Amino acid sequence: QVQLVESGGGLVQPGESLRLSCAASGFTFSSYWMYWVRQAPKKGLEWVSAVDMGGFSTVSADSVRGRFTISRDNAKNTLYLQMNSLKSEDTAVYYCAKDLSPASSTSKYDYWGQGTQVTVSS
Repeated sequence: QVQLVESGGGLVQPGESLRLSCAASGFTFSSYWMYWVRQAPKKGLEWVSAVDMGGFSTVSADSVRGRFTISRDNAKNTLYLQMNSLKSEDTAVYYCAKDLSPASSTSKYDYWGQGTQVTVSS
């Protein structure tokens, strides 16, 4: 069955960095667009970044562009999110998610992981 397992979250101070990882299994990882989404306390789900099947094309939300970088290693079935210059407003539970359809960017997710908490506070 499809499994997505996030890791790498933690408590950091403003301006610091973290790298999140998402280990994928149960499907052909290299055939799907993958996403990072987040949910801040008392807020809805927010899309953060997306990457195409080969890792060549990425897109990010305005709120994180220039600070966060999404990438993937298809040989390791792993998705990453490098987060630099973290701000308090980045505090959220971060989830990786799989696109609904292979070889397409529908921005609809059919599976996501349990999430990893990122807290940015001084």
